[in-house]
Amino acid sequence: MPELPEVEALALDLRGRLVDRAITRVDLAAFSALKTFDPPLQALHGTLVEDVTRHGKFLDITASGLHLVVHLARAGWIRWKEEVPALPARPNSKSPLAARVVIDDTSGLDITEAGTKKSLALYVVRDPSDVEGIARLGPDPLDDAFTIDVLREILEREGRKQIKGVLRMQSLIAGIGNAYSDELLHAARLSPFKPANSLDDTELQTLYDAVKGVLGDAVERSRGLAASELKGEKKSNLAVHGRTGQPCPVCGDTVREVSFADSSLQYCPTCQTGGKPLADRRLSKLLK
Repeated sequence: MPELPEVEALALDLRGRLVDRAITRVDLAAFSALKTFDPPLQALHGTLVEDVTRHGKFLDITASGLHLVVHLARAGWIRWKEEVPALPARPNSKSPLAARVVIDDTSGLDITEAGTKKSLALYVVRDPSDVEGIARLGPDPLDDAFTIDVLREILEREGRKQIKGVLRMQSLIAGIGNAYSDELLHAARLSPFKPANSLDDTELQTLYDAVKGVLGDAVERSRGLAASELKGEKKSNLAVHGRTGQPCPVCGDTVREVSFADSSLQYCPTCQTGGKPLADRRLSKLLK
């Protein structure tokens, strides 16, 4: 799933390609992806791109005062094409294409979504805050206003909730998903099941430094990369997420996994849980 660093890099890459360029047309290939009707999608035709920005994990293409907002969900991505087909894209249930944005010189971008579970969302709005998901976003962790006191207040307010879930809640902190919450907790040497309000001052400072450092470093590594290179860059620099069974790059212990109904988390027992493996609920049920 694209998270804050990848969406930030996508915005930077697309800003360089799209600003001051005219949108010739937008083809909708997956009708379920479009979540708004006013303004209509056709209102973007003939507009001039003014900026490409990010709100949490939402990508925002601003064109002549309108906003094409994209949420890539779990399996969405954006692919730049130097030349797009002359004929408009048509709905095709077997194609990953959700929408195509065509620019004035026949280049453009394909917005795609892999898999059968379709969650990618497109919005055409006059103001980004018209998108409910953006309106309820928490503070951006890379903003200067996101101080250690802001983090402390969030964690204390969430009480005994597991810190992994708190970090992922977009209404609390914008942009952190499943992968980077694993990475932040590993860097901070905290159990993903630790209650949010139980951190002492040292643990809080370590987590805050991890938020700023891990996310900031990921953004810097991604800066200047084309969209086609971002997935590989992310995967090659993860310490624990998606690395079940591999050695922890810090201590060499085996990275473990806890599975849930539709997701999983990865962690290092030595670095994060005092050497004790966490109970994998899915495996526990199979053993009963």
